[in-house]
Amino acid sequence: MVTYENKGFRFLPKNLIIFTLKFFDRISLFFVQLKINPNHLSLAGLLAGLLVGLFYALALPVWALVFLLISGMMDILDGKVATNGNRKTRFGAVFDSSLDRYSEFAIYFGLGYYFRHHWVLWVIALAFLGSTMVSYTKARAEGLGIQCQMGIMQRAERLVLLILGTLIGLIIRRFDQAMIITIIILTFASNLTAIQRIIFVYKQERQEGNKS
Repeated sequence: MVTYENKGFRFLPKNLIIFTLKFFDRISLFFVQLKINPNHLSLAGLLAGLLVGLFYALALPVWALVFLLISGMMDILDGKVATNGNRKTRFGAVFDSSLDRYSEFAIYFGLGYYFRHHWVLWVIALAFLGSTMVSYTKARAEGLGIQCQMGIMQRAERLVLLILGTLIGLIIRRFDQAMIITIIILTFASNLTAIQRIIFVYKQERQEGNKS
């Protein structure tokens, strides 16, 4: 699920994030009227992510781009439908987050297979590690009672960066080069975000200690 928290610098402009969330907020009302289960939208997002990975692996970037867009839409809609349909549950939150991780793994696995004979394969492994650590540090901090929804490369940014990298690669007909640059940026920024969150928790604890 993609949300917006105004905490620190993010790659995506604040106004763009807010506009997009408001746009999908309106669209979600249609799904609410149809009584669509938000968990089914999460499943649709997982299926889209699996197909993204498959099409990357098969060297079909056009189709990978199509399902990246669908995956991104489902990622926003499931949370909006749950909220606007008054169907938010703890299970739904865990279910959605878990499926997001499987979806991301499928995407990176597909890219890894595509670049299996290239040195960037090792960078893809680090990119997936960074993406996982971004989610883990948030979950671990919130499990300790610290809200930690900050950082430059959150899930929305990762999806948008993959979409842009694929699209630019198709337009300039230099898919490999565009994706290698995209993967390097993803790797650096994702791991940096995980470090940002660790430091944020450290500072929060220090502040709480100073108050006591």
